[in-house]
Amino acid sequence: MRAALIAVLLGLATAGAMAAELDRTPVEAVTVNGDKVRLFPNGRWEYVDAAKAAAAQQKAAAYPENQTRPEGGQGGLFGVGRIIVPGDKDYNRGSLNPKLH
Repeated sequence: MRAALIAVLLGLATAGAMAAELDRTPVEAVTVNGDKVRLFPNGRWEYVDAAKAAAAQQKAAAYPENQTRPEGGQGGLFGVGRIIVPGDKDYNRGSLNPKLH
């Protein structure tokens, strides 16, 4: 039992060391339209041009799913659970049993 625990701990330490060695620097790229962007390893991307980046952030902030607690969102109790935003197929669907209405 003790040997198995030691093996698991060594495996976790090795995985942590390998993760620390990963290169996480963004990659510079150009879109089809000729805009320069940075591609991050986690899948996120951003414009290199500060004006275009600010415009894109303002546009993205308008979408309810990008807000922490969107106005009109339903659900989520004490920060736990899914918040359903207006426009979602489950928004304001009422009871699962239609005979109760």
